[in-house]
Order: sequence, then C-alpha cells, then structure tokens
Amino acid sequence: MTWTILILVVGILLFLFGGMLLPKGDDKKPSAGKIVAKKCIALISIILISGSMCRMYMPYYLTAVNPAIVQEMITGMQEQQQAEKNKQIRKFVRSEGDKMMRDAPVLGNRKDAKKTIYVWTDFSCPFCRRVHGELERVLADRDDTRVVIKNFSIHGPLSDAPAKAVIAANLQDPEKAAELTNMLMTREFYTQDDLKDQSKLAEKVEANVMKMAKEVGLDTEKLKEDMKGDVVAREMRNVRDLAQRFEINGTPFLIVGEQAFPGAIPADQIEAALEDAE
Repeated sequence: MTWTILILVVGILLFLFGGMLLPKGDDKKPSAGKIVAKKCIALISIILISGSMCRMYMPYYLTAVNPAIVQEMITGMQEQQQAEKNKQIRKFVRSEGDKMMRDAPVLGNRKDAKKTIYVWTDFSCPFCRRVHGELERVLADRDDTRVVIKNFSIHGPLSDAPAKAVIAANLQDPEKAAELTNMLMTREFYTQDDLKDQSKLAEKVEANVMKMAKEVGLDTEKLKEDMKGDVVAREMRNVRDLAQRFEINGTPFLIVGEQAFPGAIPADQIEAALEDAE
C-alpha cells in the first residue's frame, strides 16, 4: 500500500507540474515536439493516478462491497488444486493399486471387485466411525465394490493396537479381519476409566481389542505375535508413506474410484463417485 500511495502522489505531481520538466521555449508557439511531450506526460500521469486509485479501491470493493468474489476465487483455486490432486492420485492408484492393498484388510468383495474405495481411518476417530457406517450402507447395496482399510494410527495408544490387530488378523483370516474391523468401529474398545491412567492405557486398549478378537474367533496369541511382525510394520509404513504422498493430514480420507474426499462424506456422495469411476 505504501508504494501505491507513493505512485499516486507522483502521478498527481506529474499531472500538475509535469510541464516544468520540459525545456523553456516560446509558449505562444510551442513546437510540435513539446506538444507531444506534454500530452505524453499527461497520459502517463493519468495512468499512474488511475492505476493507484484502482489498486487502493480494490481491497475495499472485495471485502466490503462484493466479498462473494473473494469466496468464488478461493473456491476456484481449491477446485483447481483438488483437480490436480485427483490427477496425481489417479496416476498413482492405477500403477500402484496392488501394492496399496497387498497387506490391508478389505471389506466387501475382495476377490473380483470392479471398483475400489481406499479409506484412511482411525478406530478412535468419531468421524471415521460415521463414515464407516456410510461405507457399510454402500457395500450393502453393491456386490462390485471393495473397501481397502488403511489404518492411519494418529492417536497414539488409542490407535496403535486396533490398527495393528486388524492388519495381523488379515494374515489369519480375511473374513474375521473384516468382522474385527466392523466390531472395532461399532463398539467401544476403551472406557473413561481406562483414560485415567495414561501409563497403562496402551496395555488396557490392547487387552480390550484381544477380547474382541477372541469373540470373532481369532487366535489371540498368534495375533499378538503377528502384530509385532514385518507384515504389520510394512503396512503401517505404507499407510504413512501414502498419507504423505496424498497430503493426508487427518482422518477419514477416502479415495473413491480415483477421486479424493477428505472428511466424512455421505453414502450418496460415495455412490455418485463410484458411478463416475471407470
């Protein structure tokens, strides 16, 4: 703004006193060159004044007179950024899809699904639980779709054991891994009393998760061993690496077909994106 005001002052001074910059001569019969020079100086001064005034008025116009334009500009930029992000995701999913789901638990049609949903989720996240219900609604209506669970452990001891357990369960029995996933998303696996002693929280959460694992018929001793194994570590690393690549900063985050959706979206929006997918 300081430079704008300075240019405005220069423009005004040039308009008022610009003629003094020209060499003195016969003012009654000025030469053609002097006439042209005066007109050029006047034109330049008008341009400087007009440009400065427009620049000074524009912030007021955008913020006070018509702020909707600013919102439209922001929305347009966000849409462009999202389109570019979807383009990069589309390219990566097409080339690395098998690797993305290699070690991950899968809901729905695991064998011959024509359409795939990837969801970065956290079992302790209430929004993730909400979107899980929406995904269940979608799967109930379709037999051509699978949901690949990418367990993004972001809440420390509340997240680690459930995330590792379902990945390890997938090594034992994919069906039971899906059951455990649904159970962890629909039932509480820690209590308010568990939260009181943070030093033992991880231990209590894991014990509660093991109870659920036993309920669905998993071998809990093998499950504990596999939770410490290379496959679980590899999948957890894959989840983090992909989150960084796709700029995922929170959960839930969905890739439906080849479109990215941050946040909990409803079933009808998921269905629409699936219909748009090739």
